[in-house]
Amino acid sequence: MADAPSPDAQGYVTLVAELKRRITDARLRAALSVNRELVLLYWGIGRDILSRQESEGWGAKVIDRLAVDLGRAFPEMTGLSARNLKYMRAFAEAWPDLEFVQQVVALLPWGHNVRLLDAVKAAPERTWYARQAIENGWSRNVLVHQIESGLFTRQGGALTNFTRTLPAGQSELAQQILKDPYSFDFLSLGPEMLERDLERGLIEHLRALILELGKGFAFVGSQYHLEVAGQDYYLDLLFYHLRLRCFVVIELKIDDFKPEFAGKMNFYLSAVDDQLRHKDDQPTIGIILCKGRNEVVVEYSLRDTAKPMGVAQYKVSPSLPSRLQRDLPTIEELGREFPLMSVVKLRIEIERALRDYAAANGFAPTRPTGIGPMLQDLQRRGLAPPSARAFIEALRVMNEASHGVAVDPDATEHAVSVGTAFLAELTDQRRDV
Repeated sequence: MADAPSPDAQGYVTLVAELKRRITDARLRAALSVNRELVLLYWGIGRDILSRQESEGWGAKVIDRLAVDLGRAFPEMTGLSARNLKYMRAFAEAWPDLEFVQQVVALLPWGHNVRLLDAVKAAPERTWYARQAIENGWSRNVLVHQIESGLFTRQGGALTNFTRTLPAGQSELAQQILKDPYSFDFLSLGPEMLERDLERGLIEHLRALILELGKGFAFVGSQYHLEVAGQDYYLDLLFYHLRLRCFVVIELKIDDFKPEFAGKMNFYLSAVDDQLRHKDDQPTIGIILCKGRNEVVVEYSLRDTAKPMGVAQYKVSPSLPSRLQRDLPTIEELGREFPLMSVVKLRIEIERALRDYAAANGFAPTRPTGIGPMLQDLQRRGLAPPSARAFIEALRVMNEASHGVAVDPDATEHAVSVGTAFLAELTDQRRDV
C-alpha cells in the first residue's frame, strides 16, 4: 500500500494552532464556569450567615461551629475553614446585590475577591478595581500591586489639554488612560540616573511598562527615527493605542517640567501626524513624563498649544517588590513578547496598506472599516492579492494578539510570515495601479 501523502506544512501548522486554541478555550471556559459556581456558592453561604445573625441574633461563634460541622460533612473541601467562612460573610456584606455578583465579581477568582475585601474598604473604589481586574486580566499579585500603587486615584490624573484639542468622546477616553504619577517601581535606578538609563530600563522591562501604561498600548519603537527637513530626530518611546486609534509619543525627562518640553513635544506630534498618521487615525497624543511638575507652569505651557498632550509625573523605587518578581519577564519571556508586538505593528501596517490600495483603486471606505470587511470587498471586486486567502487565517492570530490574548508561538511566527508576504504583495500591486 502506498504511503499516505505528507500533510502540507503550512496547513498542518494552521491546524495545530487552531486545535491548540480550541482546547485552551474549552479548558478556560470550564475553569471559569467552576470558579463562577464556587464564588456564587460562597456568596450564598455568606448571605445566609449574615441573614441569620441579623434576624436571630447569632453571635460570631456560630461560624466556628459551622466550620466544624461543614468540614466533617465535606472533608475533601478546603474552603470551609472558619477564616474562609468569615470572608464569605464579609463578601456577602460588601456585595449585597446578587445581579452584580453574578455579572462581575463571580468572574474573579476567590483569591482576588479576598484581596479586594482586605485592601479596599470604599465600595466605589472596590467596584472599580474588580472591573479593571476583569478587563485587564490581572493576576492576584498584579491586582495587589495596582491597589498599593493607588491606581484608582492616579487614573486620569495627568494635566492635559485634551478637552480643548480632542473631540468630546476621544478626549474623555484619552484622559482616562493617563495616570499621575506613573509608578516605575519595577526599575532599580539610583538618584544619579540619566534619561537614557530610564529609557533603557523601561525597554528592558517592557512588559511591566505596558502593564503600568494600561490596556491598549502596542509598542512601536524606542528612539524612533524621524527625518524633518534633512535633520534627524528621535522619539524616546512610540506606541499605538488600539482603542484610541492613534499614535502616542512618550518623552522621558529626569527633571521637573519646563515649558520648552511642551514646545518640543508639539514639534514631534506635528511630525508624527504628517509622516506616520493614516487618514483614519485620530490625532497623535503626547505624554511628557517628568520627575515633578508645577501645575501653574503646566497650565500656561499647554494653554495655547493646538496638539493634544499631557504632563504626568513618575516615581521609581530603589528596589523591586519581591512579590512582583514572578510577574515580571525573564530574558526568555521578554524575547517571546517581541514577536507579539511585531504582530500588532504588522497588523497596523497591513490595515493602512489595504486602505491605500482601496483608495488607489477608487473605492476607499467612507467610514472606518476593519481589515476583514476590506478584504471581502477586494475579493468581490476580484482585486485581492493571491495570498489573501492564507492571510485571512493569519488575521485571526493578529486580532487576538492585538487584544492581549495569549497566542501560540508557532501560530505567531506563522502569522508574521504570512502577513509579511501579504503586505509585500499588496505593496507591489499598489505600485502597479
